[in-house]
Amino acid sequence: MKMFVEPTSIFLHRDFIDFRKAINGLTALVEDELNRDAYTGDLFVFCNKSKDKLKILYWDKTGFALWQKRLEKQKFKWPSKINEAEFVLTSEQLEWLLSGYDVLGHQTLHYQSML
Repeated sequence: MKMFVEPTSIFLHRDFIDFRKAINGLTALVEDELNRDAYTGDLFVFCNKSKDKLKILYWDKTGFALWQKRLEKQKFKWPSKINEAEFVLTSEQLEWLLSGYDVLGHQTLHYQSML
């Protein structure tokens, strides 16, 4: 059994959310804050402020599904220092995030010689 549809895109919502939000509240957030269509089958990933819980919202053609993971002793490596309200993840990056790895890796540095 597959947990998700094959998503076209995976969007990580940068800002932490109130985890009392359920399907209706998260769908409103996707459409109002991210300006995205929640009915596409894309995955939308959210995190709480303490970074020990994730929620993933998606439409599976028959209704919305909401998946949640809670860590007992660790924290997710949440990329909160990005400038945009959302970050597009690959399937591989989502696996990394769920496994405890940093999904952004090293940031590109831009130096210029004084010559």
